[in-house]
Amino acid sequence: MSHFRTDIRQRAEELVALYPRKRSAMLPLLHLAQEHDGYLSDEGIAEVAALTDTTPADVRGTASFYDMFHLEPVGQYVVGVCTNIACLLAGGEELLEHASRTLDCAVGATSSDEMFTLEETECLADCNLAPCVQVNHRYVRTTTPASFDAMIADLRDGRLDHEVPSHGTLIRVKRQGGLRVAKDEIAAERAQALAARTARADAAAAAAAAQEKK
Repeated sequence: MSHFRTDIRQRAEELVALYPRKRSAMLPLLHLAQEHDGYLSDEGIAEVAALTDTTPADVRGTASFYDMFHLEPVGQYVVGVCTNIACLLAGGEELLEHASRTLDCAVGATSSDEMFTLEETECLADCNLAPCVQVNHRYVRTTTPASFDAMIADLRDGRLDHEVPSHGTLIRVKRQGGLRVAKDEIAAERAQALAARTARADAAAAAAAAQEKK
């Protein structure tokens, strides 16, 4: 039985179909798993492993390389404050300290109401509006303590729900692209490609064997 709800499972199967090798779909599948649970749960990791014909250890090792994936539960909103050089000079560290006081949680921790997780981040590529702040990977452009507090109040009251979905949701519009070719045609082309690779490998092996006989 699938851990994913029906719509997520359908999207996952559509993603796998985009790639000639199931393993190549691992990263987009991890994003789906995180959208489903808010983080990468053991069950979500196991589902991705089954979909890609890999192991949970393999999936977890891949996920741990990327900052966008969380292997432990996080808040509904993950707040990132940049303290890289441009933001540092513009008061990034001071804003991060203020954010910690406002949310009443340490950097790297989650607030007691489980609504916010606070992170110190590397460059978020919005240096012209330093210090840069993101919530769930959306730019919120709150550069002062006062504007930060106002943004947190808006999040708490749901006034930013149309802009900032819960953590894990990268996009809210279902992709309409993907494969637009008949599945049997795709299978035939992939079989031809495999046969061609096999023929080249056999030819190379035969040439090498002939060379050894000389």
